[in-house]
Amino acid sequence: MIFDYEPIILSIKVAAFAVTTVICSAMPLGCLMARRDFPGKDVIEAFITLPLVLPPSVIGFILLFLFGKNGPIGSILASYFHIQIVFTWWGAVISSAVVSFPLMYQSVKASVNGIDINLVKAARTLGAGEMRIYRTVILPLAWPGLVAGLVMSFARALGEFGATMMIAGNIPGRTQTIPLAIYFAAESGDTEKAACLVVIMILFSFCLIFWVNRWSKKLQGKVDGD
Repeated sequence: MIFDYEPIILSIKVAAFAVTTVICSAMPLGCLMARRDFPGKDVIEAFITLPLVLPPSVIGFILLFLFGKNGPIGSILASYFHIQIVFTWWGAVISSAVVSFPLMYQSVKASVNGIDINLVKAARTLGAGEMRIYRTVILPLAWPGLVAGLVMSFARALGEFGATMMIAGNIPGRTQTIPLAIYFAAESGDTEKAACLVVIMILFSFCLIFWVNRWSKKLQGKVDGD
C-alpha cells in the first residue's frame, strides 16, 4: 500500500488556519465578555456556544447556505471578489473555525474570570490604559488557560468531519482531511488505510492532551513553590 500523506498535511494546514482565526477573534471577545455586563449578554453567549451542542450536519447546512453561490455571503464573494468557498479547503477552514471557536472562547473567558480584579484596578489606578492592561496584566495571568484552549481548539479543528463534509466535500488532494479520508477508506473497504489514519489521529490527539496536562502541572508546581 502506498500511503497518502495529503490528508494529514491538509488537516494540519486547515487546523492551523482555523485556530489562527479563532485566536484573533475569541481572545478579545472572551476578555470583553468576561469583564463586561450589558443587556443581551446571555443571548450573545448562548449564540457563541451553540456550535458545541448543534449537530455538525446542522452547522454544515448553515455554512452551506451562507457561503453557497446564492447565499448572502457567498454571492457577494463570488460577484465582487470572484472567490468560491464551497468545495474548497477554505470551506474546511471555516467549518473547523466555527466548531472550535466556542472551546477557545470558553477557555479565555474562564481564565480572565479567574484573574484577581484588584490587579486590574491597581493597573488602572497607576494610569495604565486598557490595551496596556490587556498586554501586561491579563494575558500573562491568563496564559495557561489560553494555551489549553489553543490546544483543544486545534485538536477539535483537526477532527472536524460533518460540517466539513457538507461545505467542502471530499475531494482527494483538495478538501479531503483525515476524518474524511478515514470515513471513505472504511466505506470502500480499505481498512488498512483507515486503521493507519485512526492510529495517527489517536496518537496525535493523545500527545496534545498529554502535553497540556504535564505543562499545566509543571506550571502549577512553580506557582505553588513561589
